[in-house]
Amino acid sequence: MTKPDFNDRMLSLGLARVSEAAALASAKLIGRGDEKAADQAAVNAMREQLNQLDIAGVVVIGEGERDEAPMLYIGEEVGTGEGPGVDIALDPLEGTTLTAKDMPNALTVIAMGPRGSMLHAPDVYMEKLAIGPGYPEGIVTLDMTPTQRVEALAKAKGCGPEGITVCVLERPRHEALVTEIRATGAAIRLITDGDVAGVMHCAEAETTGIDMYMGEGGAPEGVLAASALKCMGGQMYGRLLFRNDDERGRAAKAGITDLDKIYSRDEMVTSDVIFAATGVTDGSIVSGIKREVGYMTAETILMRSKTGSVRRMVYRNPV
Repeated sequence: MTKPDFNDRMLSLGLARVSEAAALASAKLIGRGDEKAADQAAVNAMREQLNQLDIAGVVVIGEGERDEAPMLYIGEEVGTGEGPGVDIALDPLEGTTLTAKDMPNALTVIAMGPRGSMLHAPDVYMEKLAIGPGYPEGIVTLDMTPTQRVEALAKAKGCGPEGITVCVLERPRHEALVTEIRATGAAIRLITDGDVAGVMHCAEAETTGIDMYMGEGGAPEGVLAASALKCMGGQMYGRLLFRNDDERGRAAKAGITDLDKIYSRDEMVTSDVIFAATGVTDGSIVSGIKREVGYMTAETILMRSKTGSVRRMVYRNPV
């Protein structure tokens, strides 16, 4: 019996329910200082909701390898098994530290596409570069220096480098990058965590003020970010970075043979996808969970790359 086709329209609301459930569960641990408990609450809720969907799903981007993560591990099968075969990329709580410290931009994030549509990115670092929609293809590349990227984007935008704002993850490894970008005259928005949101900010530059994302972060989050940009519009490039033989072995296990390959957005996500993110703490993309007497309210952004549709939904959940 052949599996039914991937009906992104019918599955999208179910996907929103998955991210909402994870956000509502982790919200009870906002500001409690316990990252692991917040993450576990999100994982439990996300898995429970996924298993109610009529899909034959496989987690391709998850909480880690099977021996590292008891649930939502890479390769885990989810759903009822009664629907289409799908790839799932997820981060049950993007910003565990942000949640534990009650800081902005903690999200629950999930993307879904047909089987075989997402890069099986190993748990290593990825050098990332992203810009929003409306620019010629390839205007910035990973082969350029950070200075060349800023100058090329400024020229295309019709401004000087001082009219460009770059989002960078605040880490010691980025000190030289930050110094070089600032030397061009461009501004930098430093974020403490949550680089999926950082990449998404580029696609809404008029709202967020961010033109470009640069830097090294987790490769799995790179695939999630590429899924979001495929829906919102924009360009993204990623190159896997390996620090040792163990990490190169992870790539081989994931079926990656060219270790120096630069992946474009559409090579990380090769088919149409749906993407949902729900706010846990207040952020620039969506509002965080709000508590009222008898209710918890969640805001979700739900997107389909096939139509380019972006929905913002508020879910008022009686408690």
